[in-house]
Amino acid sequence: MSATPDTQRRRFLKVLGGGTIAAAGAAVVVSQTAQATAEDNADASSAKRDPASSGHYRETEHVRAFYDSLRD
Repeated sequence: MSATPDTQRRRFLKVLGGGTIAAAGAAVVVSQTAQATAEDNADASSAKRDPASSGHYRETEHVRAFYDSLRD
């Protein structure tokens, strides 16, 4: 083992660690931007849809019949 420190290796490891941190930060920013864009698109498209065909809960005749059967 040599007595002199290997400064090239240390510099490489510092750059590698800094690059990893920068890449992780960039990934977070990109994912947050993509999520915000997706939410904006979802809000816009849900406003255009008809509420009856939105796939949400609707109390239909067979559902009312089921509720009535529970009361007996």
